[in-house]
Amino acid sequence: MRLVLQEFVSLDGVSQGPGSPEEDTSDGFTRGGWFVPHLDEAFERVASDWLSRADAFLFGRRTYENFARDWPAMTDHPNARILNGSPKYVASRSLTEAGWEPTTILSGDIPAQVAELKRMPGREIQIHGSARLGHSLLAAGLVDEVRLAVAPVVVGDGRRLFPDGGTPVGLRLLHHGTTPAGVAVHVYEPTGLPEYGTYGADA
Repeated sequence: MRLVLQEFVSLDGVSQGPGSPEEDTSDGFTRGGWFVPHLDEAFERVASDWLSRADAFLFGRRTYENFARDWPAMTDHPNARILNGSPKYVASRSLTEAGWEPTTILSGDIPAQVAELKRMPGREIQIHGSARLGHSLLAAGLVDEVRLAVAPVVVGDGRRLFPDGGTPVGLRLLHHGTTPAGVAVHVYEPTGLPEYGTYGADA
């Protein structure tokens, strides 16, 4: 299976708490819900199309607990069947039980276990949210595609998908588009380490 990282981000790179003020208040974050004003039918179609390609999901503990709390009760949502019924994997050193079935807890050498999952038959293992996990697997060279939905807002605070001091990664743009509400959709393929150059230098 291919490993795909999907993230909602702001213009300043914040990925924390896009869905509501209560979604993720860790580290004192009080600006959640910044993505919601920019949702429209066009983006719902994009998100549903992406989700329809998933055969499994991979989460960090915090995102898993949020999803496991909310999605089992959202049976009327068109995407509920996929999220609730598909295999789920959660990377956690502290979680000992996972009641959102079917879920498998991963601990120890997470990159090695994710590499094993990728060798299983299927289409995509999708990482939703889980910025720290996603960034670590991108740095490990395990992510095959990065899908970003960039909201036209500067949040100014919060956990970022690409923190300072992170591992540099080169990307190739595969697709881009915008929605009427102003969300910029970018799909990338990782290409290894970035290339560097000097502007105006002689060939």
